[in-house]
Amino acid sequence: MTPEQIVQQNLDFYNLRDTEGFVSCLDQNFRLYPLGEAVPSVVGLDQAKEMYGEIFENSPQLHSDILTRIVIGNKVIDHESIVGRNGSDEVLELVLVYETTGDKISRITVIRE
Repeated sequence: MTPEQIVQQNLDFYNLRDTEGFVSCLDQNFRLYPLGEAVPSVVGLDQAKEMYGEIFENSPQLHSDILTRIVIGNKVIDHESIVGRNGSDEVLELVLVYETTGDKISRITVIRE
């Protein structure tokens, strides 16, 4: 799979609120970083499963649309518009920089407004 296909598969599982499918796209050494932070907010599959499982459970209308996607080598940069997170009607815009290793996502850096 290409990096873009891996990230798209992960997004598809996100929109289905499928925790197991979502985590299956992540590398065992997965890290999630807020932009500019040296310490990850999520480390490993167990923490990712716990965090996203809770989000999916509390967000029955959750959906993310890609506004822009850029692919450079093993990196995919998505500007996303997310609605329904934790039951909110507000639109959340994020930029996510995905880094892949092999056929898994090894790191995501999140840029928030």
